[in-house]
Amino acid sequence: MRRVVRQSKFRHVFGQAVKNDQCYDDIRVSRVTWDSAFCAVNPKFVAIIVEASGGGAFLVLPLHKTGRIDKAYPTVCGHTGPVLDIDWCPHNDHVIASGSEDCTVMVWQIPENGLALSLTEPVVVLEGHSKRVGIVAWHPTARNVLLSAGCDNVILIWNVGTGEPLISLEDMHQEMIYSVSWNRNGSLICTSSKDKKVRVIDPRKQEIVAEKDKAHEGARPMRAIFLADGNVFTTGFSRMSERQLALWNPKSMDEPIALHEMDTSNGVLLPFYDPDTNIIYLCGKGDSSIRYFEITGESPYVHYLNTYSSKEPQRGMGFMPKRGLDVNKCEIARFFKLQERKCEPVIMTVPRKSDLFQDDLYPDTAGPEAALEAEEWFEGKNANPVLISLKHGYIPGKNRDLKVVKKNILDNKPAANKKSDLISAPKKTDSSPNEAKLDEILKELKSLKDTIAQQDERLSRLEEQVAKMAV
Repeated sequence: MRRVVRQSKFRHVFGQAVKNDQCYDDIRVSRVTWDSAFCAVNPKFVAIIVEASGGGAFLVLPLHKTGRIDKAYPTVCGHTGPVLDIDWCPHNDHVIASGSEDCTVMVWQIPENGLALSLTEPVVVLEGHSKRVGIVAWHPTARNVLLSAGCDNVILIWNVGTGEPLISLEDMHQEMIYSVSWNRNGSLICTSSKDKKVRVIDPRKQEIVAEKDKAHEGARPMRAIFLADGNVFTTGFSRMSERQLALWNPKSMDEPIALHEMDTSNGVLLPFYDPDTNIIYLCGKGDSSIRYFEITGESPYVHYLNTYSSKEPQRGMGFMPKRGLDVNKCEIARFFKLQERKCEPVIMTVPRKSDLFQDDLYPDTAGPEAALEAEEWFEGKNANPVLISLKHGYIPGKNRDLKVVKKNILDNKPAANKKSDLISAPKKTDSSPNEAKLDEILKELKSLKDTIAQQDERLSRLEEQVAKMAV
C-alpha cells in the first residue's frame, strides 16, 4: 500500500541557529540542579539565571546586546539564595518575577534600555512560602496576578498590585509540585507532582476538577501544560524509564487520547506550546535537540513533524512570544538555547517563497493588553486574551508602563524601597494624581535630606578621628 503523507503546512518547518555574532557569549549559566527553563524572553529582553556567589542572580539583556557579555555586566541580584525560576509579565515587557531558594518571590521593574547598574531592590517582595520557590507563572489575561509554587507543596496566587496572597492552595499536593500551567483564559490550572498525579484545579473555588493517578508510571519528573482547546499535554517517563508524551481530555482522564514513547534518555522534557499553530516543541534538559509535534483533532492526534539537532547539549531554553517574531521571514518560533557559557537563538521557519504576509501562519495572537484587572479575576470573571494582528509586525505601544492603574504599584516606580511602603502605597486614594505625585516627590526629598544630614554627621566624626590620629 502506498503510504499517504498527511497534509500540513508545518511539515517542512526547519530550525536554524543564528550566526555566532548574534549569540550571547561568556555567560555563566546557573548550575543549580532544578528542572526549570533558566531563561525567559520577550520582544525586548532575554533573562538568564546565572551563577552567583553568595545569593541568586539573573542577567537581563536587551535583545540587541549580542556578542561577549562582560563579566562585570550588571545583574538582578536581590535574592539571598539561588534563583530557580523567572517569568516575564505578559502585560508589561519591563516587569519580571523570580522565585528563589530563599523562599521568596520578587517582582522587578527593568529600566527602558536595560540595566546600567545591578538591580538589588525589587518593586515588591512576596513572602508566604516556607520552603524554596521553584515555579512562578503570570496569569495569561488578568493584570498583576502571579502564581507561585514552592517545595512546601503550596500554590499561592498573588495580587502583585497590593503585595498580598489572595488564594492559597495548601492541601491538594502531598508531594513536590513539578509543574503548573494556566489554561488559555486563566480560569483553571493543571499541575504535575511527585506523587505521579496530574491534577486540573479551579483555583478560585479551591477544588480539584479532574485528576489522573500515574499519568506516567516512571519516577522521574513529569510536566503538564494546557492546550488552547482545554486538553492537557503531559511529558514523563514509563516504568522502564522511556520518555513519553501523552494527551488527555480533563472531562474523562481514565485513558489518554494519545500516548507515545520516545526514547530512553533521562533528561526531563520541557514542553513549549504555540496556541496559534497548535505545535508543541519538546526540549530535553541535557539533549542537543528540539523535537516538534502538531496537535490535531484526528488520529493519532499528536503528529511528529521533525527534529532540530545541534552538537551542544542544552542547559535551559527560552521561548519567544509570537509578537516578538519576524513575520516577514515566516518565522513561527524562536528559542534561546542555553549552553554552558552561551545563549544561542534558534529560529524555526516555514519555507515559503512569497514575501507577502502569510495570514494562515499568523492568526491574531495574544497581545500585551490585559483583558481583566486583578480584582475582576479574583471576583470570578474570566476573559480570553486580547488579540492583536501581526500583519505589520508588532510595534510596542509608547510608554506602556507609564499608564497608571489604580492599585497598581508596577506602573509607579516606588519612591522608597521599604517593603511596607510598597505594599501600602497602592491603597492610598488621593483626590488628584498631581497631589499624589507631589507627596511622593516631597517624601523622596525629605528622605534624601535626612540621608545627607546623616552622612554630614558621619563625615565630621570621621574627620575628627583622622585629626586625633594625625596628632
